[in-house]
Amino acid sequence: MRNIGPKSAAWLRQVGLRTLDDISHIGVVEAFMKVRRAGFKPSLNLLYALEGAVLDCHWQEVPDARRTELVSAAEAAIALLPPPRGRPAAGPVTTTIIDDSSMADMAFLDNGKEMGSE
Repeated sequence: MRNIGPKSAAWLRQVGLRTLDDISHIGVVEAFMKVRRAGFKPSLNLLYALEGAVLDCHWQEVPDARRTELVSAAEAAIALLPPPRGRPAAGPVTTTIIDDSSMADMAFLDNGKEMGSE
């Protein structure tokens, strides 16, 4: 298939999409979503590549207006996906800075012994 590299082709095969007719039949966005629901992490380039394959053009030749439609449809479909199982949503990132004055407060660790003493 045009625009489809080996990794993307393997993803598509693993979700049962082997031919251009298979992709045309279910639609570009649904094909993209099948890959995503299978646990792969496709970029928007796959979405554009699938559209280019269906239109028989290079993926960079897909008109901007059509790209916008595809992205909107994909984002709407992604929003309907359930959250990942077994993994909590990422929390905020925090940074802890320990300076010399806070190190003095931590002098007694290791069962009440002063650090460095045996």
